[in-house]
Amino acid sequence: MSFKPANNIQDLQYFGEFGGVNPSISDSSTYTFLSAKTMFDTFEGNADGCYLYSRHSSPSNLYLGEALAAMEGTETANVTASGMGAITPVIMQLCGAGDHVVSSRTIYGGTYAFLKNFAPRLNITTSFVDITKLDIVEAEITKNTKVLYCESVSNPLLEVADIEGLANLAKKHNLKLVVDNTFSPLSISPAKLGADVVIHSLTKFINGSSDTVGGVVCGTQDFINELRSVNDGACMLLGSTMDSLRASSILKNLRTLHIRMQQHSHNASYLAEKFEKLGLKTVYPGLTSHPSHQLFKNMMNKQYGFGGMLTIDVGSLDKANALMELMQEKNLGYLAVSLGFYKTLFSAPGTSTSSEIPEDEQEEMGLSDGLIRFSIGLDADIERTYNMMNQCMKEVGIL
Repeated sequence: MSFKPANNIQDLQYFGEFGGVNPSISDSSTYTFLSAKTMFDTFEGNADGCYLYSRHSSPSNLYLGEALAAMEGTETANVTASGMGAITPVIMQLCGAGDHVVSSRTIYGGTYAFLKNFAPRLNITTSFVDITKLDIVEAEITKNTKVLYCESVSNPLLEVADIEGLANLAKKHNLKLVVDNTFSPLSISPAKLGADVVIHSLTKFINGSSDTVGGVVCGTQDFINELRSVNDGACMLLGSTMDSLRASSILKNLRTLHIRMQQHSHNASYLAEKFEKLGLKTVYPGLTSHPSHQLFKNMMNKQYGFGGMLTIDVGSLDKANALMELMQEKNLGYLAVSLGFYKTLFSAPGTSTSSEIPEDEQEEMGLSDGLIRFSIGLDADIERTYNMMNQCMKEVGIL
């Protein structure tokens, strides 16, 4: 693939109001007009470059949106106050009462809870399927289906979606393919593989410093205009607006994403290979033992690697908790949810980020009590990290 996402980010140049190398932050909730007609035109969406009210848009948010659209190769993007603040408006914009979604069964717990528990209040139903089996996906499509929903790399089981295959299904049945690309920014470019809408939780790798919550929807100009419509736009009317100061902060961090993703991937790949050699049940897309290793390889922008997420199964929740507590004590990372931080983060998803999924369904999809999800950090000496983790595993009786 010739698409170069980091180049597209690098080639955007914004000057600050006084010649600053960072764009000025628009620290205003509302904007003045020199004429009443311009205000009317802006309300109607016809005054390009004019700002009305920050829930609609602001210069800072548009700078970040433009950079993220460049990264994903879409026409434009809309930033939101959180990842869920991006996911829920997209579903509600594309679906109405009586409509149906076909979704991957292994997705972020919040997304699962929205589709399973909340969307039915709006008379929107969802079928959860093994997204890796295209025939099963197609069998669930009905005349009311509007959306195919998946994650490029699923949370927490690290299943890999065949985005091109799903895009072909979406086109065949006149559906929209919505892909959450939070786990694999730069590594995978879903829009280039046929996805209609690409979503990120900016909270994770893209921001990278675990100090900001944010989201983005990347798509066509027409779709983003629909989301922003003052009359019936889900982003506009549900109000999950990103703050300008946060948008400015994330834009600065986005500039180093390519360097960070390379290091996250390098470190995760090193640890995954070592863990697997120890005989631990290890899941990482970069391992040849991963069932979708070749698929990921065929889709990826190779220079960014297979990402920073891996899982190991240590057999029981007690052992998982003992290991994570000891690793935190030894300063190897934090027992915390989320991902994409400069330090390694680890959690047992069955009792944390996927706890919204009922136990019987967790079992069916292969999410066991002893599973630990790692978001591998930017450690400079990954061999030292591995040796210390190995020692911790011995101390708690895993090895």
